[in-house]
Amino acid sequence: MKRFVWRLQRVLDIRTKEEQKARAELLKLTEKLAETQSELLAWRKVLEDIINGLTGENPKKRLGRQEFFLRYSSISDEQIKKLEDKVKELESQQRDKIAEVLKLRRLKEGLEKMRTEAKVQFIKEQEKLEQQQLDEDATVLFVRKAHS
Repeated sequence: MKRFVWRLQRVLDIRTKEEQKARAELLKLTEKLAETQSELLAWRKVLEDIINGLTGENPKKRLGRQEFFLRYSSISDEQIKKLEDKVKELESQQRDKIAEVLKLRRLKEGLEKMRTEAKVQFIKEQEKLEQQQLDEDATVLFVRKAHS
């Protein structure tokens, strides 16, 4: 029996590799997003701890520390704002990458379905050819026996 060869196999292989690459990129983006989110939470936690520490202090000591905190809190606020912007950007990139991965997966699945259908058709054709050969062999054998 002939071996099944599908003309679009190379395209399917390329689509599979593209999907794997996009998945790897999505994983990196997701890791970077998680890292940025944890950094943002850490900044917020530090600020919250400082504020909680200030509220529990003696009013005389607190005033000086509050002034110091307020003077330098703008730097923390800027950092938090940058991190929030970065998180939004990464989330947007992640959504785009997810859409790309899904698109590539649909293309790949469509090609796989076409391949499966082509293979089923190939097997049917091969079985039909094999049956024709068996019928022909049986006819030849019958004719030889009839003439002997």
